[in-house]
Amino acid sequence: MSAGSEDAVRQIVTMGGEADDILRASVAALTNQADIAWAGIAFLDGGLLGLGPTAGMADESRRTRTPILFQGALVGELWVDGASERAELERIAALVAPYVLIGWDTDGETWDP
Repeated sequence: MSAGSEDAVRQIVTMGGEADDILRASVAALTNQADIAWAGIAFLDGGLLGLGPTAGMADESRRTRTPILFQGALVGELWVDGASERAELERIAALVAPYVLIGWDTDGETWDP
């Protein structure tokens, strides 16, 4: 995995848009790297992980699962099949974290990631 993956996801997040679009574009950007065969984001909902947007061809034998934390709480996982550096995956997970929220109560306040 190259630094280009992180830069690509950072650019997608910076451009903004709907959470679904940002997450779909992010996993697609990861699979544009020669050493990544597949990427997906699993959402934590009711204590269970449910797979959301994915891109590429899965190869579970090469899967790395990286927690996605928002304000210190687990909200999902970034799953990547291929060569990946743990530190880079953690930074990418942090970039997409605000868009992985399911069932977060904002107490009536408008939430803007």
